[in-house]
Amino acid sequence: MAEVSTNGYKSGSNLERLIRAGHFVVTAELGPPKGWQREVIERKAELLRGVVDAVNITDNQTAIVRMSSIAAGRILVELGLEPIIQMTCRDRNRLGIQSDLLGAVALGIRNVLCLTGDHQSFGNHPTAKNVFDIDSIQLVQMVARMRDEGLFQCGEEVEGGRVPLFVGAAANPFGDPFEFRPYRLAKKVAAGADFIQTQLVYDIPRFKEYMKRVVDMGLHEKVAILAGVGPLKSTGMARYMRDQVPGMIVADEYVKRMQDAVKGIPKEDRKARREAWRAEGIKICIEQIQQLREIEGVAGVHIMAIEWEEAVRPIVEGAGLLPRPSVNGQ
Repeated sequence: MAEVSTNGYKSGSNLERLIRAGHFVVTAELGPPKGWQREVIERKAELLRGVVDAVNITDNQTAIVRMSSIAAGRILVELGLEPIIQMTCRDRNRLGIQSDLLGAVALGIRNVLCLTGDHQSFGNHPTAKNVFDIDSIQLVQMVARMRDEGLFQCGEEVEGGRVPLFVGAAANPFGDPFEFRPYRLAKKVAAGADFIQTQLVYDIPRFKEYMKRVVDMGLHEKVAILAGVGPLKSTGMARYMRDQVPGMIVADEYVKRMQDAVKGIPKEDRKARREAWRAEGIKICIEQIQQLREIEGVAGVHIMAIEWEEAVRPIVEGAGLLPRPSVNGQ
């Protein structure tokens, strides 16, 4: 079987090189448009250039039809940015997933994040049939086998040999039962995950407790854990995430800080309130990153500024994470 030359790396991606070198990595999210205009990707990409080490491209996020993550990822490759394409179990069976990943690698993409995918009932085609042929752990295992053994899930060899992919998975440190969450993570590590991006962290003490359990199990030595952060946009957003989003814990102090940010600003002055909220949201996010950097086992952060890519640079800069490092001249 032919071997892929990656100079000792699994994929040779910039993300993998930085993690292997021990750098504190920074990734961010880019949402493709609900249309075909590549200019949207180009504009968002410029906001992230030189600010993050790799860029997540969501895969029909919240079950809403958007531009293909692979197509958007290829545009980033052409622009000189490194994509992490998301791949969900919701929309494809194992044939489609493996086929798409071969195509993605042929287009220069080297990172993939394996996800279950939001249920279609939440999206703009609620009566669509889901697939869920395999789950997210089986997906990680399947992609890792393509990478490590050069084999499809059925056991047949991949023409050209091992598939150079750096494999990621997601983790929710706050879901119930809380004590089970590190074991769920351990399953994804055993399946072959190289890096983990967590759910948004708005409860630092609880996350510290989670990471202590992870470190005690030695998982941080086997996988790079990137803590999820995201700037709050308003008091309403903070309340909604605290009260309505399952598996999400938002500390009351953050809700209060967002409330206090607009004290004295008339409700009629929507622009001033919006600017005050967003400034406080960015400030909170910077503080969170600084606290997360001190937690043992955290290898980086993943910034989810949903449809607010403009916030990423001030967050990364404010956290003292610029300029970004390079490895082997990349």
